[in-house]
Amino acid sequence: MKGFGTVITGSLLSGQVRTGDTIMIYPRKITSKVRGIQVHNRSVEQALAGQRTAINFQGLEKTAIERGETLAFPGALTPSYMVDVSLLYLKSNKKSLKNRTRARFHTGTSEILGNLILLDREEIKPGQETVAQLRLDAPVSLVKDDRYVIRSYSPVRTIGGGVVLNPMPPKHKRFRQEVIDGLSRIHKLSPEQLVADCVDRSGYQGATFNDLVVMTNIVDKSLDQMIQALLSKKQLIQVDKDSRRVIHANSFDALKQHLRQTLHAYHEANPLRSGIQKEELRSKIPSALNAKVFTLLLNQMIKDEEVAAEGDTVRLSAHKISLGADQEDIRQRILAEYSRSGLQPPWFKELSAGLKTDPSRAADVLRLLVEEGQLVKVKEDLYFAAGVVKDLQDRLVAFLAQHGEISTPQFKEMTGASRKYVIPLIEYFDARNVTIRIGDIRKLRKSG
Repeated sequence: MKGFGTVITGSLLSGQVRTGDTIMIYPRKITSKVRGIQVHNRSVEQALAGQRTAINFQGLEKTAIERGETLAFPGALTPSYMVDVSLLYLKSNKKSLKNRTRARFHTGTSEILGNLILLDREEIKPGQETVAQLRLDAPVSLVKDDRYVIRSYSPVRTIGGGVVLNPMPPKHKRFRQEVIDGLSRIHKLSPEQLVADCVDRSGYQGATFNDLVVMTNIVDKSLDQMIQALLSKKQLIQVDKDSRRVIHANSFDALKQHLRQTLHAYHEANPLRSGIQKEELRSKIPSALNAKVFTLLLNQMIKDEEVAAEGDTVRLSAHKISLGADQEDIRQRILAEYSRSGLQPPWFKELSAGLKTDPSRAADVLRLLVEEGQLVKVKEDLYFAAGVVKDLQDRLVAFLAQHGEISTPQFKEMTGASRKYVIPLIEYFDARNVTIRIGDIRKLRKSG
């Protein structure tokens, strides 16, 4: 409309809209502000559900919008290329409809091409009903119970329709009975059961409050009450307060079992390691698990004393390192050599060769000694007995307390070691915040 900018018309399906509201155009997520509203050619401050409405938008080009798109508040809808539906294939059709048939999907005022995936059969006969998934060429933004019609690709005629069961589903494999049963029972569930079912079907990722608004089509206040009731019954677990993300107890229990099995397998493969690093463990949990879900899971299992964590290392509480006779012999020989050699130890590759054993077994025992605090790693392949390093640190701190600074030659004299050990040692103390380098000298780093 000239002089008025872009005006969008349509029926208000639910809720209300007011002048000044920020509105999003779905599925492309374009935002604009409402400048004016008309209902039956009369200007109003707000329009309500059921009214035929014309909305004038501020700074929105006509070319930015298309017929069939949907207006809603930001975050209210989720665009998806897939939709789970109930399907009635009309009796008037003359032949059966095969899986993956190309069809026209009509909802609201939109028409989108896509493939009809029959989840429980190879073809559907005239008059039959089933559940199906539509995989579309372009995204749609729907909510549960939205109605739709499908028409044949060519010639164009209406062949069936039904209602949306899940407007944002994952891609289903066909003939999965749990998927078929889950979709088939949706209409039999109470609203609270529906909420729990939607969260359960969301798997390890769980569902946010906005996800559940779309998946259940239950108004915010009622939905919030149902979620709170399910949280009280411990059927749902809240994992993120900001997005109000919840996960079903079934998924949480399955994750616990997966984590137990992962840790058990790790201990079996690495019997001389005290545990696995947290980030490595997280990478082994399904579906690149949400960080907050993983943290909650781990904390719960630590609280239940199933799992123990020391720093960034995680293990099953029952896991104990037990050395075999040959490994205990290697352990004693390594410790004896590092204790004997003091501040001029052999590089581990040299020591390992002299042990005349599998290098990987020697490396496992070495790692255990470092984890136990018996040895200190100063740099790659260079280790010292922990007591030797502690004694040197005490002498260094006492020297700096008295003299204020130390040069590299003075430190070399203190150690009585060659330069190939002196430099790694002084850099180790720098890295441990014992000393600070200033030019060619070191000073005692002030605490705090």
